[in-house]
Order: sequence, then structure tokens, then C-alpha cells
Amino acid sequence: MKESNKQYASIFEMDGIPKFSQAIPLAIQHLVAMIVGCVTPAIIVANVAQLSPGDRVILIQAALVVSALSTLLQLFPIGSKEGFHLGSALPVIMGISFAYVPSMQAIAADYGVAAILGAQMVGGVVAFLVGFGVTRIRKFFPPLITGTVVFTIGLSLYPTAINYMAGGVANKDVEGLLRYGSWQNWLVALITLAVVTTLNHFGKGIFKLASILIGLIVGYIVALSFGMINFANVGTAAIFQVPQPLHFGVVFEPSSCVAIGLLFAINSVQAIGDLTATTTGSIDREPTNKELRGGIMGYGFTNLIGALLGGLPTATYSQNVGIVITTKVVNRCILGMTAVILLAAGLVPKFSALLTTIPQCVLGGATVSVFASIAMTGIRLITSEKMTFRNTSIVGLAVALGMGISQSPASLQTFPAWTTTIFGRSPVVVATIVAIFLNIVLPKDQASKN
Repeated sequence: MKESNKQYASIFEMDGIPKFSQAIPLAIQHLVAMIVGCVTPAIIVANVAQLSPGDRVILIQAALVVSALSTLLQLFPIGSKEGFHLGSALPVIMGISFAYVPSMQAIAADYGVAAILGAQMVGGVVAFLVGFGVTRIRKFFPPLITGTVVFTIGLSLYPTAINYMAGGVANKDVEGLLRYGSWQNWLVALITLAVVTTLNHFGKGIFKLASILIGLIVGYIVALSFGMINFANVGTAAIFQVPQPLHFGVVFEPSSCVAIGLLFAINSVQAIGDLTATTTGSIDREPTNKELRGGIMGYGFTNLIGALLGGLPTATYSQNVGIVITTKVVNRCILGMTAVILLAAGLVPKFSALLTTIPQCVLGGATVSVFASIAMTGIRLITSEKMTFRNTSIVGLAVALGMGISQSPASLQTFPAWTTTIFGRSPVVVATIVAIFLNIVLPKDQASKN
């Protein structure tokens, strides 16, 4: 009996295969923490781009598959362990990122999904280069700058959440009646939000971890009672289908490439934070430069490949980093099992089609707390540095210009159209540029110099 136990690795060791009975519940724990965040950006982009029901399914399917493949590369890198490799070999989960949603919404409305995917390929190259020179570039993105960007992302997503809670600006029910702002939408959204908030604060274990998923399920059931759900597309969807490369095409629209490329640089630095948090919180050490370089370059590589498959931009998932730190379970096979389940789900279009039936009011009620959490994460990063007059000026001016210009896009109407796409449709780009510029040119505080 003792000898048979030796064939299994400990769940607290990164390498080796643990017992299946131990691994599967831990893998599912990671899955429920990230599945909603993985598919919601695809649903939002599909709505803005006004994709057909079939294309919505394909976009969600690609999101699941690309997230799974990106995670597997990070866990089990390609290349020499001692030399060059793509992937960090650290216990992290990758998924479609909300950080890109504000810019993707603007691009989808103006140029379509193909322009997002083209810009993503450019972003993948940017991330690859950031990874190559990670030790030199990192100094330009202290917590004050990354926090300002993350805070702006959270703020910019609030209108999306509120519009969804009200039912979606152009949403129609199964009878074809416009229902934006109806009391039914608000009731369903608030019930969903109440369940998520209650479980977040009073739930324990899996109930707290899966609060958003459970909230979605409860909201879905309530929406079903109001006749808001149509299963027609589920019935016509295939049972099994491999993602279709270049289904949406790829368009390299310059202003979109600039906007998304800049975000990739920021998210590459954010990934450094997640990788560092993972190692310091779970295995009590800093990540090596080789791990960071491999992780960021792998992030760039998978986004290049993901764009060809129709998957939207990915990033490290902080909620799963939190699980690793809390449980100290770092076995890569467990997280790999999560990725395999995600991959299997992505190969079943009926599952993706089922996700497209989630009413926008349910999504809004479930995700408004996520967007709030993103903004608060930004504030925590900002306040990790001393709030001197210099630092408050950087944050205040960056957020003010970013949010102000994006809420008044007509202020750029005399400029070329590309300036509106880069600077006028998403506050994140302006906030990022202003924050980095001010951090370079404003005189350092005396305490910082010392």
C-alpha cells in the first residue's frame, strides 16, 4: 500500500501526477472561478458587433479553446527547461481578459471582429518583445501606473454593466418587444447581484468561490420564468466542432493596432505581478527572470495563435492566482486538468450556444461586481505607493483626461478619424499614455530619490 502511494505526487508539489480523486475537485474549483469571466467578454463583443447566432457560438467556442491552450502552454512550456522556452512553468490560469473590453467594444462597433483579431496579433508581438526585454521595460510600469490603468478599466466598464442590467440597449425578448429598461430586466439583474453579493460576503468554500456562477444560474432561472430565454439556437448547434481558423478574418486597422498594442504592453506588466504573486504566495520565492521572460513571451505567442483561431485577447487570471495562494495547491497537473475541461467545453458548440442564451440583464447583474472589483484592485495598487502631490496629480490627470475624452468623443471631431478610435472611444489608452508621460517628466519626490 505504501509503495502504491509513491506513484502519486503531492498536490503541494509543482511536478508529478497527483491522485485523480484529489485533483478533480480542485480542478473544478479553478474552473468555476474563471468560466464566467472567460466567456463574458466574447458575449459582450458579439453583441456590439451584432454577430449572427452562429458566429456568436463560434466566438465563445474560440474563447474557451484559446484560454485552454494558453493555460496549457504556461503550465507546460515549449522549449528547453534550461534554455529558451515559451511559457512560465508556473501554476497560473489564462483566460479572455476584461482589460481589453472597452477598446474591443469601440473597435467592434467601427471595424468588426476582424480588426480586433488583427490588432491582437500586433499586440502579441508587442507582448513577445516586452517579455524579451522584461527586466528593462518593467521600470516604466510601477504600481502607480498599472494601478491607474486598472482603475480606469474598471470605471470604463460600469456603463456596460448598467446597460446590460437594463436589458441591453438593443435587446429584444422572444416576442420581439424592446425591453431595455423594463422592470423585469432590473428585477432579474438585482436578484442576480443580490445572490452574488450575499455569497461573496457570507458564503464559504465553494459557495464563495463560485458566487458569480451561482448568481448567474439563479438569475437565469428567474429570467426563464419571465420568458426571456430562447433555446432555438441550442437545438441547431452541432454536438462537436473544431474551431474554424480565420473564420472572422484578420484586418490590420492601424488605429486599432495602436490601441490594443498599448494594452498588451500594460497587461504584460500586469502578468508579471500575477506571476510574482503566485510564486511568493504559494512557494515562498520570487519568479526567476527566465520564468518571467518565458511567461510573457508565451503570452504573446498564444495571442498570435489565438487570433488566428478567432479567440479574443487573453491574460493571467488573478482570481485563480488567489486560489493558488490561499490553498497552496501548486501542482501543475491540477490546473492542466482545468484547462482540459475548458478545452472539451470549447469543442462542444451546444455548450457555447447555451451560453448565448444568457439574458443581458443576468450578465449585467453578475458582472457589475466584477467590474467594481477591477476598479478596487486598481485603487489598491495606486495606494500601495505614498499618495504625495506628485502621485495624486499623475493619477488624477490620467483618469480625468481618459474618462473625460471618452465620454465626449465629439471633442475630437475636427481631428482625423483614427484619433477618435485610438483616443476617443476608450479611456484606457489616454490614461495609460498620460500616466507614463507624467511619471517620467514630473520631478520625483525627495523620499523617492532617497
